[in-house]
Amino acid sequence: MDIRIEINGPTGDRYDDILSPEALEFLTRLHDLFIGRRQERLSGRMLFRQAIDNGRNLRFLDDENDIRRNRSWRVAGAGPGLEDRRVEITGPTDRKMTVNALNSGAKVWLADFEDATSPTWANIIEGQINLFDAIRRQVDFTSPEGKEYKLGAETPTIVARPRGWHLVEKHMRYTDQAGTRTPASASLVDFGLYFFHNAAELIDRGTGPYFYLPKLENHLEARLWNDVFTFAEARLGIPHGTIRATVLIETITAAFEMEEILYELRDHCAGLNAGRWDYVFSIIKNFRGRGAGFVLPDRKQITMTTPFMRAYTELLVATCHQRGAHAIGGMSAFIPNRRDPEATAAALEQVAADKRREATDGFDGTWVAHPDLVPTAYAEFDAVLGERPNQLDRLREDVQVAAADLVDLTIDGEVTDAGVRANVSIALRYIEAWLRGIGAVALDGLMEDAATAEISRSQLWQWAAQRVRTTEGTLVTREWIERILIEELDHFGGEEGNRFEDAAAIFRDVTLEDDFPPFLTIPAYTRYLVDTVPTPTAVAA
Repeated sequence: MDIRIEINGPTGDRYDDILSPEALEFLTRLHDLFIGRRQERLSGRMLFRQAIDNGRNLRFLDDENDIRRNRSWRVAGAGPGLEDRRVEITGPTDRKMTVNALNSGAKVWLADFEDATSPTWANIIEGQINLFDAIRRQVDFTSPEGKEYKLGAETPTIVARPRGWHLVEKHMRYTDQAGTRTPASASLVDFGLYFFHNAAELIDRGTGPYFYLPKLENHLEARLWNDVFTFAEARLGIPHGTIRATVLIETITAAFEMEEILYELRDHCAGLNAGRWDYVFSIIKNFRGRGAGFVLPDRKQITMTTPFMRAYTELLVATCHQRGAHAIGGMSAFIPNRRDPEATAAALEQVAADKRREATDGFDGTWVAHPDLVPTAYAEFDAVLGERPNQLDRLREDVQVAAADLVDLTIDGEVTDAGVRANVSIALRYIEAWLRGIGAVALDGLMEDAATAEISRSQLWQWAAQRVRTTEGTLVTREWIERILIEELDHFGGEEGNRFEDAAAIFRDVTLEDDFPPFLTIPAYTRYLVDTVPTPTAVAA
């Protein structure tokens, strides 16, 4: 075997099963073929972001018009088990959440290695173990408190979400054929291990290897994923087109290339998803220096009914249905509180309204983040779909979205003192939990993940850089944000064993410096989540 992937992380029970020589050889082949192209695409991102910083306006692709003009092509569409996706539950892949998601009653479980997972070495490898067991229905367990978790008879179709192209797995190091060593691609690691161990088993059980693809910024990144899929299928002797991918449209640049993204992945594509929170973050990140016309108000005022979000979601539905692809809605952040019936009733009302809008607009399914929200989502989609598995026949030919509509950020809203403080508090508390290995966190009645933390810190950066005044007349400055941060630390940081001081250090680096890091998780991961062993170990050939 030609294995040039070194493991530089602690071992644990059954880690060797996942990190077998055969699996590492497969990862080596993936890196040999695609690591260079990944770097090219990341360099392309940086150059395009610089062009936006310098005033470039976003537009639909004129040079790809043949793709748009040709109305005959269609994507592969739903694979077995994906025909009806009306309710999908999202969440991390720890053992407890795996069982809860599979018992939720949803049609699909998005098993998330990305924004809902803190990428500790243990979370990544044990998540792979949990998925291996879940697919084989051997995931039952008893918690340390004695509570038993067992699978029910009916379980959702599993769709795994690997980490995005921008992330690396520093516990694995790849050596290319010239002898250069680099951290492994997190995307290729997550995809490769899941596909290698489970593709054949999934097919035998009547579904298939299905994936959500996060953080794509253009159709060339979709082309790269399609080539990865084609190689992986051939390598394992699986028919071409068996893999199905759903792409999250969660960057403003990808919103201008939805049709081209579908085209590049057409042999493997099931649909697109409106990844709303990362989409808002992407808008703030890309237009943070453009002036007052691009400054968004308090996060709670950025709703799905604002014109630019309506344009984005309606364009997504129309684009998908014209090409035979599912359009999957996003996740409302509201969650129930089992100790507070009034708060739960308010949350359910908010979620019901959100899902009603999506179903009425033509979406084929939607996301929830909590099992208690599954019946609410079903009720709204059942009312529209009835016995139909989807509404692909709704072509939404009435939708006419211009480039200007996607970037018209005019909102009847305001920046408030309370909104500034809320952003500081949410970002700080989320980062602290993330450093402790928790990627999805309930805060103040909302489910927060990396995307919502990114919104919070990027708004603060922009408000300070643009010298925004709140409705109360307070000038947003880094010094004021720092004072709020210290107050929040005094309020939350007293418990032993917490990571608030580390979280505050990350918060300052990604919010209060002149430079704007594109993702807060990159420096946080490098500084705090990389466990090392004294000597890297390579599996012997």
